[in-house]
Amino acid sequence: MAKIEDMPDVSLRLLEIFAAMMRCSTTVETAEFLGVSQPAVSAGLRQLENQLGITLFERTGRRLQPTAEARDLFEEIRPLFGLLRSFSTRARDMRSGRVGRLRVIATPPLGYSVGPKALRAFLADRPNVTVSYDVRRLSNVLEAIETGQADVGLILNAEKLETVNSEIVQRSQMVVLLPEDDPLAEQSTIAAEDLKGRQIVGIDQASQLGRLVAKGFALGSAPYEPQIEVRYCQTAAALVADGMGLTVVDPYSAQPYLQRGLVARPFMPACEIRASVLTRKGVPHSSTLLGFMEAIRAHINA
Repeated sequence: MAKIEDMPDVSLRLLEIFAAMMRCSTTVETAEFLGVSQPAVSAGLRQLENQLGITLFERTGRRLQPTAEARDLFEEIRPLFGLLRSFSTRARDMRSGRVGRLRVIATPPLGYSVGPKALRAFLADRPNVTVSYDVRRLSNVLEAIETGQADVGLILNAEKLETVNSEIVQRSQMVVLLPEDDPLAEQSTIAAEDLKGRQIVGIDQASQLGRLVAKGFALGSAPYEPQIEVRYCQTAAALVADGMGLTVVDPYSAQPYLQRGLVARPFMPACEIRASVLTRKGVPHSSTLLGFMEAIRAHINA
């Protein structure tokens, strides 16, 4: 086992430069991000490489490309900066005299539907609680919960999660959102094969919900060939509302458009989705967090 005196004496400042360089493309961009000079960034990277005895970046043209070793080390220290941001946020809240603070992060379907309703009810009798509320992609939500940057996450998920606590608060299924005067709107359910030859607004198949829809079409032995593909279900719903065809989305994203000339019908074969509340493993729930989670349960089933 290596002795403590043999360990490299790496400062947080050098790690901060390294982490910023991993997110940026050049030392100039890194310097602008950190608010330091470009030579300071270059010197810091050289110092870190000397201390570790590892090459972290290789120059390719005007850019520095991280080595495989750099990528591995970055994954090791990524949670550290989440913890430091969390520490700074809590210290700022104490300094300003705030009694309580809740940090919420959600993916768009719940972040723009159930989340705001639950938050309004939650804050009604908690005037001294302040809230940070953010809507991001699923990968960002998971990272924020894992590293402690957020207290609670709200997501739609079709796959098992191992790195966070996950509580399912409602099970639902994907729906077809289409104009109310469309002949298919007369059906109680709409099968994948019913959509052959129709103009479909699809969800990015790099996302969980996009993969789920594509799998549904495959199980229904129907081709899935969206003419338009978007990242978020809300975007797909907005395009359908503007006369761009039909789409298969989650019911939360469809809900705001049901009073605007559109209807939703269950998509078959059924594609189950789970509305879940995420919290960090190994961290006790505060009374503030428990209160918000109770508000989510109440409003998602209302």
